Amino acid sequence: MTDTRLPTDQTDDAQGVSWRVKLVVTLMIVLAIGVVLVTNRWLTERFSETTRNRADLRLALYSGNMISELQRTSVVPLLLATDPAFGEALRQGNFSQTSQRLIKVQSEIGVASIMIMDRDGRVVGATNRNLLGTLYRTESFYVDALRAKDTIFTAARRGTAGFDFTYSRAIVMDGRPVGVIAVAVDLMKYERAWAGFQDAVLVTDSEGTVILATEPRWRGLPLAEALAVREERSALGRALQATADWAQNPPDAYLSGQAVMKTEARVPFRGWRMVTFTAYDSVRERVNGVLALEIMGFAILLALTFYALSRKAWSQSMSFRRESAELRLLNARLQREIAEREKVQKDLAVAELTLAQSSKLAALGEMSAAVSHELNQPLAAMKTYLAGARLLLQRRRPEEALSSFQRIDDLIERMGAITRQLKSYARKGGEAFEPVDMRQALSSALSMMEPQLKARVVKITRTLPRQPVMVLADRIRLEQVIINLLRNALDATKDRQGPQIDLILSQGDTALLMVRDNGHGIADLENLFEPFYTTKKPGEGVGLGLAISSGIVGDLGGRLTARNAEGGGAVFEMQLPLIGPMKEQEAAE
Repeated sequence: MTDTRLPTDQTDDAQGVSWRVKLVVTLMIVLAIGVVLVTNRWLTERFSETTRNRADLRLALYSGNMISELQRTSVVPLLLATDPAFGEALRQGNFSQTSQRLIKVQSEIGVASIMIMDRDGRVVGATNRNLLGTLYRTESFYVDALRAKDTIFTAARRGTAGFDFTYSRAIVMDGRPVGVIAVAVDLMKYERAWAGFQDAVLVTDSEGTVILATEPRWRGLPLAEALAVREERSALGRALQATADWAQNPPDAYLSGQAVMKTEARVPFRGWRMVTFTAYDSVRERVNGVLALEIMGFAILLALTFYALSRKAWSQSMSFRRESAELRLLNARLQREIAEREKVQKDLAVAELTLAQSSKLAALGEMSAAVSHELNQPLAAMKTYLAGARLLLQRRRPEEALSSFQRIDDLIERMGAITRQLKSYARKGGEAFEPVDMRQALSSALSMMEPQLKARVVKITRTLPRQPVMVLADRIRLEQVIINLLRNALDATKDRQGPQIDLILSQGDTALLMVRDNGHGIADLENLFEPFYTTKKPGEGVGLGLAISSGIVGDLGGRLTARNAEGGGAVFEMQLPLIGPMKEQEAAE
């Protein structure tokens, strides 16, 4: 009997312990679920309220900035309409100074644009000179301004790009309107600024039509129709969305299938309303962070409970010891691998130093070849001028000989400047930059090339603007690029009958110098600017001129390109950034 009862008691004890473990585990799981649900609901409401308050503050800031811009701009038509200068210009038909005055007013006040229309609706003065002569006689901002005595505000649809917002007012002289002044309000800048935030923002007019929105597809649509556009979601996405909606308060709206918080306010201007949509992502992230900590705490507590009630603690301890021994072995192996990696890194550092030294030697060789290439031009010119001066002295014409000596002196100065540039190769360029008129640089380059030009009959045409074309550059290096382009053009037209070189200088967004010849063209455009690439015979060139020129233009912040002309020949284009009056003054200081 004793032998039979002992196994039964042990079985009963084991069953009792198992039952207690299950009960404890079940209670802990129920407690964890309850705490997580309560915490999720409470934190969601709290963080949602905080997010809504912040959205209300941003909404007030957005609307305040927009109203400030509208109010500031609304005063401008009244001030300009009472300016006698504009009235006299409309009455006399003399608009020579009108656009300039409007541009000055725009720079002082900071509005988007201003234009003045005569009695026929034709633009006679504008800050955007491209609009001069445009007719607006049928536009609502023009017609309504002639009919009304006060300032008129108009919001007109501009295709799919948005709306144009304009304040307009009639200019009255001797009791009758003689024209209309219109001032554009740039509300699109606020739309661009809102696009930089996570919130989706829109503004509707009094009829509920969206006139400003961070989503371009909303513009021009009624609010309900704009929000009805939703992207298709997969079955998994719908399931995840349903789970998220169950875990939080019902969302105010959906945008592209995503739950958002809607905040709206009335804008005190013509019945406009502003609406913002804030995603619940930030709320969920903060709530999920706290819930993750809670779940982690319960998991740790549950693990400790299992450890305390488990009879296998000793076997687990032995397992941990074995794992510790394995980790020590792994650690020793990792240390050996780290030592090997450090040795490889040291070998790599030595290889990098060797490669750097080799690069320096290669750069020194290229530099020497470049200096030799650039000094050949002044030396050839000096030889020609010396021969001319000797001939002039023999003919007893010393004044003209002195002119040749002066040119030789200029060439010597240029050679000294080229050699001095060697000192700047080891540091970043730009320290000797100054405002340079590209017209003068082109004239100096042509003067330098005068001996070569006189040796051959080449037709050279120059097309230059009347006003200076100012760039920030090193004058010597800029002339060096132009001389290289001229030499290439001369070489390309060597075998042509009626050789011609066209030099075209223009300025728009950038300064553009175009050197076009009627030579044989360029066979390999891809490798044209590579060092030591040349199509000339041995002894005539080393293939560094265009490579050096491309590097110089790149240092000046520009770009040098080449292409074949349609009628034959090659076209080289050098683009450099222009400098304005302020930059020119700073560079001079």
